[in-house]
Amino acid sequence: MDMDERKRRILAAIVALYAQDGEPVGSNLLCNYLNMAVSSATLRNEMATLTRLGLLEQPHTSAGRVPSTEGYRYYIENLIEGKGDLKQADRRRIDEAFSGFDFDPERLAKGAAKELSAMTGYPAVAMTPKSDDVKVAYFNVIQTGRFSAAVLSVSSVGGVATRVAAIERPLTAQDIETVTNYLNRTLAFVSKEDVSPLAQNLLREGLADQQALWPIVKAAVTLLQGAGRSKVFVAGQDKLLNWPELEPSLRGCLKLLGNTDQLRQIVAPPGMRTAVLMGDELSEELPGVAIAAKRYLAGGGRSGTIALLGPSRMPYLTVLPKLEYFAEKLGRAMTRAEK
Repeated sequence: MDMDERKRRILAAIVALYAQDGEPVGSNLLCNYLNMAVSSATLRNEMATLTRLGLLEQPHTSAGRVPSTEGYRYYIENLIEGKGDLKQADRRRIDEAFSGFDFDPERLAKGAAKELSAMTGYPAVAMTPKSDDVKVAYFNVIQTGRFSAAVLSVSSVGGVATRVAAIERPLTAQDIETVTNYLNRTLAFVSKEDVSPLAQNLLREGLADQQALWPIVKAAVTLLQGAGRSKVFVAGQDKLLNWPELEPSLRGCLKLLGNTDQLRQIVAPPGMRTAVLMGDELSEELPGVAIAAKRYLAGGGRSGTIALLGPSRMPYLTVLPKLEYFAEKLGRAMTRAEK
């Protein structure tokens, strides 16, 4: 692609101006913004060339131009890498937020998503690290009612999960002690792959005359099978309403943000570089939407993801440095949580 320095500056300027107010950029506005020693006519010619190259588009009702999906991709991959600096005030705010977070992995992810959304004005997604070899280190059973108990599991990487089970007869203190000891004796530090249907039958038989406690054991098995799976936390869905251009995509955005399995598939950068998805990389239900995602390392070869969802005209030069610093901080915090 034939892109000299002037065309690159013009494309970057149009992306910046369109991010400010969402209005197509005309040559007069561009001329004032760039303060270049060229005429409006020259700028119009350059904009026409960028349009032919597929980097700009011209809305039917305006003489101005807006960046195309390919224009945004060129801008992100060639014009801003390494140029976005995080302001010291933003860095301090993020540092202060993380200093107040609980070091439970799920609370870390939930807190990071909430703070990132508040700082940027876009919905944020944070996923805890996924690890296939995570085991449950400890079980505890707490009576929550006459006929019910909560099973609490603590994973080998610090994750805490609970599940409530109901039984058909009243629970006693002796029942709670018996089933707690049984769970830690039979399921602590057991691999998920070892809890086969046959193994579960043997677990049930091991209760002997305490078969009424099986729902509690079954709840513990469910917690063990889910240990190590990434948990997805979303914050700031209401911020979608702040962007009128997302109205045609609102239903699709809410549907995606509510579908954790689909989010895991979409918000998963293949490498460590920040990835921005838009256009045909997303669903047809999401026109005008972009997702910026960044992986973070959490120790032991594990990794998670933090991401933002917003309009394609997000100010990437300021947004991506925030996202990347959140990923860095989240990785450090998750590593400390594991230790």
